[in-house]
Amino acid sequence: MTNSQHINELMKNCRLCPRICGADRTKGYGFCLMPDKITAALASVHMYEEPPISGQNGSGTVFFSGCNLKCVFCQNHQISQEGFGTFLTEEQLAKIFINQQNKGVHNINIVSGAHFAPQIAEAIKMAKKNGLKIPIVYNSSGYELVSTLKILNGLVDVYLPDIKYFSPELSEKYSMAKDYFSVASKAVVEMYNQVGPPVFDDNGIMLKGVIIRHLVLPSCRKDSFKILDFIKEAFGDNVYVSILNQYTPMYKALHIKELNRRVTTFEYQSVIDHFFEIGLKNGYMQGKESAKSQYTPVFDLSGLK
Repeated sequence: MTNSQHINELMKNCRLCPRICGADRTKGYGFCLMPDKITAALASVHMYEEPPISGQNGSGTVFFSGCNLKCVFCQNHQISQEGFGTFLTEEQLAKIFINQQNKGVHNINIVSGAHFAPQIAEAIKMAKKNGLKIPIVYNSSGYELVSTLKILNGLVDVYLPDIKYFSPELSEKYSMAKDYFSVASKAVVEMYNQVGPPVFDDNGIMLKGVIIRHLVLPSCRKDSFKILDFIKEAFGDNVYVSILNQYTPMYKALHIKELNRRVTTFEYQSVIDHFFEIGLKNGYMQGKESAKSQYTPVFDLSGLK
């Protein structure tokens, strides 16, 4: 069976994500709202990732359309839940990776591509045969199946997952995924097992490793504490933690009372304090000025043609 035939078989009864929806994506759409064709909305040089990802030259992001979560506060809802994007072949995606490298970026940053994992893996292999040398960053919601992550084993250098929630009640209410933490915790362990402890170049750019992101949400600081406790117990100082202060009410959150506000200084600082209190050392934090909608990408299909 050729790689193309294998991908086609996977798409006919899709079980790539924790939804296990079984959709025939060769004829219709999965829970992710995507068909079998790679769909993307933007390829850009992004300067606003963590310092070891963006560095001085930026990260070569490719934003994929569709998502297996239904986050009510999603800043990328235009592409994650409303289907905006354009179709690409594996060959076209490989060329985009090479074009990004030619711009001098530090890495290729694959944003929310789990539902296209087999196709992305093929595109990475093609690009490597044509001279792609910079690290591959896999930027993920964390809601991933270990079996799908194994498709990327040996191809991804840096994993950049979220851990959004510990509480099943919160994850069900805000992302329609009651099993979020049980799934994400296993996924992040798999990511670490693949790439290991952090490795940096002489300029502080991460070449290998895991950075776990956590977005602090209004009224959810105690849930944040439990996530940090898990990270400490599971990984110690072998991963980096990025505690985000950029929550901005958007999308459906504008109509949800407890989410229609920004995080207070007390809420965010208490999460930072807990980070240090439990003995974590490696991490990044954000100033309050990061909670602005201007940091949200403009999805206009730039860089895809």
